[in-house]
Amino acid sequence: MDSPPWLRRALRLAALSQNGLTFTKDTFERDRWEEVRRLAAEMLAEGTGTSPDQMVARLAAETGYATPKVDVRAAVFRDNQVLLVQERSDGGWTLPGGWCDVGEAPGVAAAREVEEESGYRVRTTKLLAVYDKLRHEHPPESLHAYKLFFRCDLLGGAARSSDETTAVGFFAEDALPPLSLARVTERQIRRMFEHARDPSLPTDYD
Repeated sequence: MDSPPWLRRALRLAALSQNGLTFTKDTFERDRWEEVRRLAAEMLAEGTGTSPDQMVARLAAETGYATPKVDVRAAVFRDNQVLLVQERSDGGWTLPGGWCDVGEAPGVAAAREVEEESGYRVRTTKLLAVYDKLRHEHPPESLHAYKLFFRCDLLGGAARSSDETTAVGFFAEDALPPLSLARVTERQIRRMFEHARDPSLPTDYD
């Protein structure tokens, strides 16, 4: 399910203002782009429950040419169950993952996130999906991101929590816990189970 049209428009306005402020050398143009950023911030604030001033500050922190961020998620299976971690920030469960670091390959990032968040060591084996976050059932937010889902084979380690996670566990498809929807949706996890049952499936993409 696609995100609401207002969110796509607000993020597009935010990106246009960021690009305009990056390249303009004219004071009057800068004022106009800052006004566009303020309008985008007001739209995003209304839809996400934050204040316009907070949203302006969040948008202003992004500099340079505006592009989507890259989020990686790891699908690790054991005995027909998938590895999930409980997020400290909201109490919801998710596939291990997070933002890619600059200079880090996505597959490497996925394996690193698994070990950091769950205590398990894995090997990345296949890119299962590339999803545009705006085209899935995530709550509205101020960032546009592409989500890369990797199949990872379990190598070793043991369950442990981290600074970001409070619990670690393996869950069957019909017994998923409450999810951190900002990070992963039930539909996405069920699709990962389909990939696990049929490794010949091609990579999904939007």
